[in-house]
Amino acid sequence: MHKRQVAVWKNGWLQHCIHQPSPNFAPRTDPQNVSVVVLHNISLPPFEYGQGAVQRLFTNQLNNNEDDVFLRSLTSLRVSSHFFIERDGTLTQFVSCEDAAYHAGISRFNGKEGCNDFSIGIELEGCDFEPFTSVQYDQLIELLQAICAVFPIRAVTGHEHIAPGRKSDPGHYFQWEKLCKEYLPVVTNYQ
Repeated sequence: MHKRQVAVWKNGWLQHCIHQPSPNFAPRTDPQNVSVVVLHNISLPPFEYGQGAVQRLFTNQLNNNEDDVFLRSLTSLRVSSHFFIERDGTLTQFVSCEDAAYHAGISRFNGKEGCNDFSIGIELEGCDFEPFTSVQYDQLIELLQAICAVFPIRAVTGHEHIAPGRKSDPGHYFQWEKLCKEYLPVVTNYQ
């Protein structure tokens, strides 16, 4: 999505971004019950960016011929977020927001198990050990505003908060206060 562009949706797909459909999703139990956005970080191989490996992972295109041993170990995973924001702000959507992407795994939010069914997952290209870029925050805020205009989002939270002890993303470098300073019609939950 480009800055200042009106968000247009079609069947849960944001129209002003790259579409790279993933098979790693399931129909939602109740598509009208999408109420949480979960933020993640990812870099593949670890601490490397712009290699296209995240896109290959989310679309099941990693294979045993990958140059990197770590990437080869991920070939059997079947995961995807709804959105991925690269370091330069490029936005890609993998799963319709009307479906449940496989991004949260074993998770719980406000006592409710299985966050995939009622959340939208956004991956930021990055890691727990370095700051995200300003263009990523700009793109994230614009994306959250577009999502909140269509879905009844009540909270934005981190993977670390819905799967404590199991996950640590988006990590301590993520600047939650940047989201709090922007107008978002949601309760940002990061405690």
